[in-house]
This record gives sequence, C-alpha cells and structure tokens, in this order.
Amino acid sequence: MRGGVRKLGRGAAAVGAVVTLGVAGWLTWLLPGPQIAAVVGVGAVDGVVSVHECHEGTDAEGYTTGTDCTGWYTPRRPGEAEREIVLATAAEDYRPGAEVEVRTARGRAYELSGTAVANFGTGAGLLLVPFLTLAAWLTACARRGRVENGEGYFFAALAAMVAVLVLGMAAGALVGIGTFVF
Repeated sequence: MRGGVRKLGRGAAAVGAVVTLGVAGWLTWLLPGPQIAAVVGVGAVDGVVSVHECHEGTDAEGYTTGTDCTGWYTPRRPGEAEREIVLATAAEDYRPGAEVEVRTARGRAYELSGTAVANFGTGAGLLLVPFLTLAAWLTACARRGRVENGEGYFFAALAAMVAVLVLGMAAGALVGIGTFVF
C-alpha cells in the first residue's frame, strides 16, 4: 500500500511539473511573446512607418519605456489598410519623414532596439522564473518520491530574478550598441 501511494505521489508531482511548464509557455506566448517576436525580427517585415513625431513613451503607471514615435503605417501585405500607428520603443529619436521597416504586434509597430529587448526580455524572464522554480521543485519531488524542502528553490528563484534583471539590462545595452554601430 505504501509503495502505491509513493508511486501516485511521484506521478502527481511529475504531471504537476509538466502542467506548470505548459502554463509557463502559454503565458509567455500570450503576454510578452508577440512583442518579443516582433522586436527580435521573427518573420518578414510587415510594413513601413513614416514617422510624424517622436516622444518619450510611458507605461500605464507613468514610467518611461523609451522613445515612441507616431506615424503612418504602410503595410506590405495586399488588402491591409494604411493607418496611423505607434512605433513603440524605437531604436532612436527619428526625424519627421523618416521611414522605418517594422513588424507589428497587438496594433503597435516594433523594431529591434535595446530598450525593447530590455523591457520585453526582462518581463518574460520575470514571468518565467516562478514557474520554472515550481517545476524544478515538483521534478525533485517526483524523482525522490517525497516532498522536498523548498527553501533552496526559493532562494534560487530570488537569485534568478536578480539575474534576469541584470541580463535584461545587459542584453538591452548590447543590442543598443549593436544597432548604433551597425
């Protein structure tokens, strides 16, 4: 009887780890995924934005998110209408009339910029860390057949969150330098 309960517990922990990873992947694709794909250039260019003006962008709470530019979007796909659009977290402060190739996600235009990589990369990392930590703990429970002490996993999650912030800023800085140089 005791071996059966242990097997059942192992199975439940393993299923929990898989479900946790699935939810993490789904939430990452649902929340920052489309913007990350647009920023890093997954797929073909969607169109061109002819910039009207650039200004400092802010989020819903009033914090600075980088340079946003408004402009007229001309899509490359036939049948799609031209429209006014916001080029979010632009790579530079463009002059009026500048034309920028962009990819779109959720009604906004994006290009590769250090600020965008830092913002969306950090957001995705901070979203993933708790799920990955929980999945690692559940996997350890499944492997050993008993409930493991979660203290080490908690401190690893805290360290990983700090690492995500540092790596997000470093990646943003490297991309910013790369876009400036090239």
